[in-house]
Amino acid sequence: MVGITNKIMLAEIRRQQQLSQSIVDGQTAVSTGITLNKPSDDSLAWVQVSDIARAQSQQAAWQTNISYGTARAVTAEANLSEVDTLLTRAQVLVTSARNGSLNDTSRAAIVEEMSTIRATITQLFNQKDYQGTPVFDAGQSTLVPVSRGLNLAVVGTIEQVSQGIDVNGTPMSIDDIMAQGIAAVQSGDDDALAIALDTVKAGQSHIVVEQAKQGVRSDRLDVIGTRLTDVGLDLTERRASLESSNLTEVISNLKAQLLQLEAAQSTFARINQKTLFDLIG
Repeated sequence: MVGITNKIMLAEIRRQQQLSQSIVDGQTAVSTGITLNKPSDDSLAWVQVSDIARAQSQQAAWQTNISYGTARAVTAEANLSEVDTLLTRAQVLVTSARNGSLNDTSRAAIVEEMSTIRATITQLFNQKDYQGTPVFDAGQSTLVPVSRGLNLAVVGTIEQVSQGIDVNGTPMSIDDIMAQGIAAVQSGDDDALAIALDTVKAGQSHIVVEQAKQGVRSDRLDVIGTRLTDVGLDLTERRASLESSNLTEVISNLKAQLLQLEAAQSTFARINQKTLFDLIG
C-alpha cells in the first residue's frame, strides 16, 4: 500500500510539474506573442517556420550583397561624374590656350592645371575603398550574387571606363587624351590645339556613356533590392502568422491551468499531511 501511495504521489508531482511548465509556456506566449517554441507545439507549422527561417537567412545575405554593390555603384557614379566635370574644365582650358595673345606665364598656368586634372582623373580611376577594393574592377567585373541564379556586375572595369576610346579610328585612353592636350598647349600650335580639343570632347562623350551604363547597374540594384525587401516582408508576415499566439485562447487556457494547479497543489498538500494510518484506515 505504501508503494502504491508513493507511486501515486510521484505521478501527481510529475503532473503538477508538467502543468507548471505549461503555465510558464503560456505566460511566455502572452508576453512574446509567440506560441510555437518547439516541434511538439505544431509539427507542421514548425517545419514551415524552419523553411521560412532558412529563406530569411538567404534573403539577408542577398540584401547584404545589394548594400555592398550599391555602395560600390554610388562611388563609381560619383567618380565618373567628377571625371566628366574635369574633362569639361579641360575643354575650357584648351579653348583658352587657342587665344593668340596668351603669354608664357598664362600658358604655363594652363599646363599646370591640365596636369593637375590629369593626375586627379588617374586617382579617381584607381581609387580604393577602406578595404582596399578598387572603385573599378580590373580586367573583368566582379559578379555579386543578389538573388537565386542572378549575379550582377555592379561597376564597370577600369579598361571599359578609361581606355579603348575611339578617336578618329585610333583607340586612346583618357590619360592619352589629357597628355595630348597638355602637349598641344605647351606647343601653342593652333592646329594641334584644335585636334586636342576634339579629342578631349571625344573622351568626355565616352565618360557620359559610361555614366549611363553605371546608372543602369545602379537601377538594377535598386529594383532587386526593393523586390528582396518585399519578399522579406512577406516571409516575416508568414512566419509571424505561424508563430503568433491566439491571445484570447492562450489566456483562457492559462487561467484554467492556473486554477487546476492551485486546486491540485491544495489537494496534494492536504493529502501529504495525512499519516499512513489515515491513508489505510
